Amino acid sequence: MKSMNTSTTTQPEAVEPATAAAAPTAAPTPRALLKQLQTQFPAFRDFLPLSIGIDKQLLAVMPELDRKTMRTALGIHTGSLRYLKVMEKAKVRHNLDGTPGAEVTDTHRAHATEVLKERYKKEAERKKAERDAKAAEEAARVRADKLNQLAAKFSRKG
Repeated sequence: MKSMNTSTTTQPEAVEPATAAAAPTAAPTPRALLKQLQTQFPAFRDFLPLSIGIDKQLLAVMPELDRKTMRTALGIHTGSLRYLKVMEKAKVRHNLDGTPGAEVTDTHRAHATEVLKERYKKEAERKKAERDAKAAEEAARVRADKLNQLAAKFSRKG
């Protein structure tokens, strides 16, 4: 019985390292994949508006891609400030190789504009909150300094 127990414990140990070693090369992180796509394809490198169905084009060229990782990488790319700024004014979408494809619709341009407005608004609110917090900190420090000066002036030491 002990020999069967030993063989079953050694078998999974031999399989796990091989699986662990293969996993990192098979599935890069979304950011690593995006860098690879930017290196490989002009449409990504130049932040050109991507054709609808670019995911299918990617899978045709790179069938080994993990779909979830690819979609996350595409989301990072198409949600980037640079891409949205280009998309806001774009007239034509582009395929992987950079060749022109279908037109960019007014709806898609308007969506890019709206997303940018929301981002700028959030950033302005964040900066305002930061300024307000610094001002409140400074006011508290000044108040504490004045209290310390009054306490020193009217203390019984002198």
